[in-house]
Amino acid sequence: MFITFEGPDGSGKSTQIKKTAQSLTAAGYEVVLTREPGGTEISNQIREVIMNLKNKQMSPRTEILLFCSARAQLVEELIRPALAAGKIVISDRYADSTLAYQGFGHGFDRRFLKELLNFATGNLWPDLTLLLDISPEKGLQRRLSNAVEWNRMDDYQLAFHQRVRDGYLLLAADEPGRWRMVNADQEEDRIQAEIMAIVRERLNTF
Repeated sequence: MFITFEGPDGSGKSTQIKKTAQSLTAAGYEVVLTREPGGTEISNQIREVIMNLKNKQMSPRTEILLFCSARAQLVEELIRPALAAGKIVISDRYADSTLAYQGFGHGFDRRFLKELLNFATGNLWPDLTLLLDISPEKGLQRRLSNAVEWNRMDDYQLAFHQRVRDGYLLLAADEPGRWRMVNADQEEDRIQAEIMAIVRERLNTF
């Protein structure tokens, strides 16, 4: 089973992913965790280029292609082999991030991006996508207050992050069979309880 976590920056995905993996491991499942961009040696090198604040001159087109390159390597080297071995793969972001950030955020044609994403992933899409929803203002404030490394994507203007959040909401509405939304502006334990209820339900029908 392939599970992805999506959401605006500062929505708490990393924390909830760790908790979810711990719960699934305790229940006897083999779980593989990864993130985007990254997850392999090659993908991590690409991540350094994408996220580095020194590269603020990077064009959105370059950004798209770098994300897709890192993702293609991650799918072939890690995700597909893990799924073939019967493991649960949980990824902190995946192809939907490109639709949200580069599609809605930057305004690129989403039909073209979907074709590009299908090429990069070999048409591999998640079985379940959890959207941790929070306002851009609160999410970015969390990033600042938690002393998390501020990266090039964080540094986009607030209006960009608002378009990204709006995009996520539209993506979730367009594909309700795969997406489930969780309010990320509440206590961590309550968020985790909602996530695990969704995951358990999906595992029983998978």
